[in-house]
Amino acid sequence: MSTPPPSVEELLLTADRLLAAGLGATSAGCHRGASLALRTALEISVDAALDAAVPGLAGTTMRAKMLCLRCYAPSETARRTTAVWSHLCLGCHYHQYEIGPTHEQVRVWQAEVGELVGALAL
Repeated sequence: MSTPPPSVEELLLTADRLLAAGLGATSAGCHRGASLALRTALEISVDAALDAAVPGLAGTTMRAKMLCLRCYAPSETARRTTAVWSHLCLGCHYHQYEIGPTHEQVRVWQAEVGELVGALAL
């Protein structure tokens, strides 16, 4: 029996919990985990917005979907979505020679994703 995928609201709540309490992990791990939850929530919202406009884009890459979003969402929303998605992608990946995202950066991304999820749902 498989578990249903998490909802956007659950992912946003998970990110908030990771940033607030840490859930027993290191701060760097919490920041990366919150970034991943936020990125996934944003990707689900983009998928839903595009699927409502053009069904059948499920097999394309998220980068291609970001390009398509410019045609089906207001230009400012599409630009902001692409920008925060790019930042979240960088925040999710671990590199030995880079410092991970800070708490403040992830909080800014969290606020932006919250606004964009609402804008994409319209």
